[in-house]
Parts: sequence; C-alpha cells; structure tokens
Amino acid sequence: MAGNEAGSLAQEGGCTCGNVRYRVGNAPLFVHCCHCTWCQRETGSAFAVNALIESQHVTVTSGETETTTVPSASGKGQQIVRCPACHVALWSHYAGAGALMSFIRVGTLDDPSRMPPDIHIFTDSKQPWVQLPEGVPARPAYYSAREFWPADSLERMRLLKQARPGDEAPN
Repeated sequence: MAGNEAGSLAQEGGCTCGNVRYRVGNAPLFVHCCHCTWCQRETGSAFAVNALIESQHVTVTSGETETTTVPSASGKGQQIVRCPACHVALWSHYAGAGALMSFIRVGTLDDPSRMPPDIHIFTDSKQPWVQLPEGVPARPAYYSAREFWPADSLERMRLLKQARPGDEAPN
C-alpha cells in the first residue's frame, strides 16, 4: 500500500514529554524505512521510518521546536526538528529536498500504524536480525522516486518544485 493511500489525510503526533504537538494535514508522498548506519546511530535503533510530506502540510499545534544541524552521509548535513525539552526528533529536512519536504519520524505520530513503509532502503546495512516483510520493495541503497512513488505523489512533488523553483527535490 502506497504511503499516500495509507488511511485518511490528517494525523497528529508529538514528542515524549508532550511539550510539542504537531499535525500532518495530508497523506504522505511516500514512506520509507531506512536501515543505513546513520539512521541507526541517530535513532539508537535498527532503522528509521520516515513519512515524506510537503512541509506546508506540517503544523506545530502546541509548543515550540528547535532545529539542529547534524552531519549526514551526503556531506550536506541534515536538519532535525526536535522538542527543546525532551529532544525527541520529530522530523528532518535533508539537503536534497531542503525545507520544502519534511521527513516525519513515523514513531512520533499518535497512530504510526497508519503509515507503514512503502519501501525498505539501505538494506545492505540492515541488522541481520531484522526481518523484512514480504511484498514490500527493498533496495540495497537509496531508490529512485520516479521508479517507486505513485503517480499522484510524483505530481505533488512536481507542483511543489514548480511553486519554489530554487529548491531541490528528491530524485
């Protein structure tokens, strides 16, 4: 099931301490589960599940966030939006899409089961004890959006890119 078909449009989420609450006002373009060693280190887990959505659809409904820049495998850095009190990572902005796109940490949603991964990526570095589900694409490294995203998600990205032509979009 494609991320943008995974249930109704709006969802809410927040940090562990409850200081920050946010709303995602549209279905994601795509949801990926990243098994790269960077995500493993940043999350302290075996992977990170990210729902990619236009930033215009992400609204902080209570509290304030802080943004930190951390190194990334690309060398271009990653901006992580966190709660300033408990420091939970809520979403990220990567250099490829910049501020146009938010990579929502699915585990911070009130009902993360509504956004299962559409693809598993960087499986070459996944932990050997992680079992990948049958029927969900898996790639040894990153993936081409043109190859895996649904047509309506590609169109949303095209429109987003058109609205702000100076920003980069994912491949």
